[in-house]
Amino acid sequence: MDHQTLVPVTLFLCITYAVKLLIDARVRVLLLRSAPSDMEIGNLLRLEEQRTRQASLRTGITLVTIALGFGLIELFSIREITPGAIAMLAAATGLGNLAFYFLARRL
Repeated sequence: MDHQTLVPVTLFLCITYAVKLLIDARVRVLLLRSAPSDMEIGNLLRLEEQRTRQASLRTGITLVTIALGFGLIELFSIREITPGAIAMLAAATGLGNLAFYFLARRL
């Protein structure tokens, strides 16, 4: 990947993440201005922590299954981008998301 492609993509991702952080901060400020009780604030913080852990778990499971998909592509010596190779990666991503779904239901 050359710099002409990498720099704009990275810039877009950084701007998107910064906007997300600003929106989250604004929502917290508006929430604190409404003067909720300590119990409500505690519940919101616990829910946010749980959401963050679940997002990390989902990302981890999905990345591991994608890595397994790439491992299968390497195992079968697929050197070209074919529908079969794309299907392996799509299946690996789907299996990772399904694994997260079932694991999250148990937790």
